[in-house]
Amino acid sequence: MVAPSQSRRLGVRLVCFALWCGYASACCAGLFDDEEARRAILDLRQKFEVMEQARLHDKEAAQAFQEMPKTIQLLRDENNQIKRSLLETQTLIEQMRADFAKQLGQQEQLTRDVAELQRRQRDLAQGVDDRMRRLEPVKINLEGREFLADPAEVKEFEFALGLLRKSDFKASAQAFIDFLRRYPQSGYQSVGLFWLGNAQYANRDYREAIVNFKSSVQAHAASSKSPEALLAVANSQQELKDNRAARRTLEDLIRLYPQSEAAAAGKDRLAKLK
Repeated sequence: MVAPSQSRRLGVRLVCFALWCGYASACCAGLFDDEEARRAILDLRQKFEVMEQARLHDKEAAQAFQEMPKTIQLLRDENNQIKRSLLETQTLIEQMRADFAKQLGQQEQLTRDVAELQRRQRDLAQGVDDRMRRLEPVKINLEGREFLADPAEVKEFEFALGLLRKSDFKASAQAFIDFLRRYPQSGYQSVGLFWLGNAQYANRDYREAIVNFKSSVQAHAASSKSPEALLAVANSQQELKDNRAARRTLEDLIRLYPQSEAAAAGKDRLAKLK
């Protein structure tokens, strides 16, 4: 097989040979006139130019063919670079997605934590309010007097009184004693002494009952319980067989509280003592 370069050289030689033959023929044989010779020369020249252009084209094609591997390699390198760039971009996107998801999770957790903290604060505030309400003094209106008492104070008084209503006189007496010791300035003092005297009277502890009934009257003489307290003192004195003291107490009752029901009962008892 003839190489492209050899083929081109051979074609040039043939053209030259043809020109020489034509020229020789024209000169020696005289077969063509001048016009035909010119046409032949132009035709050969045109063919020569065509062949020269073909040669140049083949040369460029051969050069391009030789450079093709380099071009392919460049394209491959560029393709690989693009692939690496795409991979790096994809990795960066995935990392950003992961970071975003992490931040979103942290934000959601933070939101839950804040909500839980707010709930605890509300519960704590509510608990403080409840405790404050339990600790705040309450207004009491008793036996014509108005005073403030701590919730615990009210609770203990009601507890002692509840024991008395259940006829647990011994436990009630002790509960009232504890109450009066714990709250010596309590607005319940006069009433507490009165009910303590009743519990002691029921337990037949007449001497202590007399002391507490009298103390109740001294603490609040205007109380509606004072006439009953004096009558109870007289009853206790009678139980102790001290009729003289009972008579004096009944006289004091009638003198101090003449309009009371206790005074009416005291008159009957005083009449029997005479």
